[in-house]
Amino acid sequence: MHDRYRVLLEQVREGRLSVEQALKKMRGMPYEDLSFAKVDHHRFLQKGFPEVIFCPGKTETQIVEIARRLAAGGAPVMATRAEPGVYRALSDELAGVEYHREARLVLIRTAEVVVPAGNIAVVTAGTADLPVAEEAALTAELMGGAVSRLYDVGVAGLHRLIDILEPLLSARVLVVVAGMEGALPSVIGGLTACPIIAVPTSVGYGAHFGGLASLLAMLNSCAPGVAVVNIDNGFGAGYIAALINRSGEEGGGVI
Repeated sequence: MHDRYRVLLEQVREGRLSVEQALKKMRGMPYEDLSFAKVDHHRFLQKGFPEVIFCPGKTETQIVEIARRLAAGGAPVMATRAEPGVYRALSDELAGVEYHREARLVLIRTAEVVVPAGNIAVVTAGTADLPVAEEAALTAELMGGAVSRLYDVGVAGLHRLIDILEPLLSARVLVVVAGMEGALPSVIGGLTACPIIAVPTSVGYGAHFGGLASLLAMLNSCAPGVAVVNIDNGFGAGYIAALINRSGEEGGGVI
């Protein structure tokens, strides 16, 4: 249960809020209609993490207004695939704006994040996979995950992978990011017992087909415990990894 529900229940117990008042707050309008967007405030209560702003297709003015409304509700703000102009526009209007250029992420940390025990390891096959990997790592961190970064350990040099076996085996969940032939998640899946989220990237030569080759390879992995997100979807992988890590902390029984 999210902290906001806990606060409401504490207020009811202390007599500062009636049951009906608490119900009204919980059932209140779950979104705010801005005409061009419906800002989903209830998602923070429901999921423990707010709605995320996907920047492509939105104007800077729209992005700023959505971010302003999310931040006003006490939620952290994340804007994905953000260009430098979006960062500048947000910085002009809001405090505490961070820009992570490689990941193309804008973050506003408006709430103190409690980091659960356990560890999320984000692994890449190559350096070219770093933008997607950083999107995953930063997403997981903002959601309260302790993240280890293990980069450039692809199957073209297996000795590099052997050198990081200890942190791989100590992770609660792994995010494995790879382009080209997409073999790395299968190899790691054969060495580890924890859940693996495989992320194909659009990195590769002509027959790679913009990430389709690595996507299909990961979907056809014979290693157990490998799940796959869409091409370049670092955000989705980081989100799922944080949920798995959190459920383990709460006794959810992950492997």
